[in-house]
Amino acid sequence: MPEFLQGTPVTILAAPFFIVLILAEIILIRVRGTGGEYESKDAATSVFMGLGSSVINGITGLASGALLLLAYLLAPYKMPFNWFTLLTCFVLVDFTYYWIHRYMHRCRWGWASHVIHHSSQHYNLTTALRQTWTGLISGGVFFFIPITLMGFHPALLGFCYGLNLIYQFWFHTEVINKCPRWFEAIMNTPSHHRVHHANNPRYLDANYAGVFITWDKMFGTFVAERNSDAPRYGLVSDLGTFNPLRVATHEYVGIIKDAGQKGLSLKQRLWYIFAEPGWCHDDGRKSSRQIKTDYVTRHPEHKGEPGL
Repeated sequence: MPEFLQGTPVTILAAPFFIVLILAEIILIRVRGTGGEYESKDAATSVFMGLGSSVINGITGLASGALLLLAYLLAPYKMPFNWFTLLTCFVLVDFTYYWIHRYMHRCRWGWASHVIHHSSQHYNLTTALRQTWTGLISGGVFFFIPITLMGFHPALLGFCYGLNLIYQFWFHTEVINKCPRWFEAIMNTPSHHRVHHANNPRYLDANYAGVFITWDKMFGTFVAERNSDAPRYGLVSDLGTFNPLRVATHEYVGIIKDAGQKGLSLKQRLWYIFAEPGWCHDDGRKSSRQIKTDYVTRHPEHKGEPGL
């Protein structure tokens, strides 16, 4: 996820709002006895990861901002600041977010940064705060260059991205089951995003949207949540630790170990860095595609269903 703009004022101003919602969720879960679960160490790790991400990416984001500003200066036409350009930029940012998010799941280098957000085995509002500390080196910023080359100022882009992140906070919850049908059809919701965080075979690599779920429906990555297949959260192989440093760096360590094995060709070493997560030269691990294939082999009655 392109967290290099996380330190923008709009997201910082929203922090009290996040705290209020987290407290409200905890109260609702305890009163109702359903709607998710909080584990103190897990929640603390998520909050700590969020604080670290805001500080680190707030600093390193200067480099990303400079790159976007340079691209903007090269733009042949500069867009004026008005409601139309704001709305247009917001849609373009969300469209770009979809493709960045998809890249983060389909390329191991991007996944090494984004995996942090998926490392919790619980799904609650603190999970939204569990963000990467390595946003700068993920490469996500390059996806935004076309927007600035179109003449949209980086400050406007940053504002729209901040609004995008704020919207994404509320749907990291199990307290809300389904929204009205018309809303579910267009917007990203708790139900849609629970699918994205699940490690069930049918749900892997689905629902990349930030605000508008229509992108997933347009590009074939939408999978609806099923009552018969309740989401299970966490990674395919969970970390088993709450150590923030390990949470932040474990996939990079894995890349170094895998790519540094003896006897590999240059292509194999590069594949360990840039191929889809789970790729292995000797089939010692499985990618999401292989996991889905194995599931269908065991359960042929589900062949052809969305996500499988």
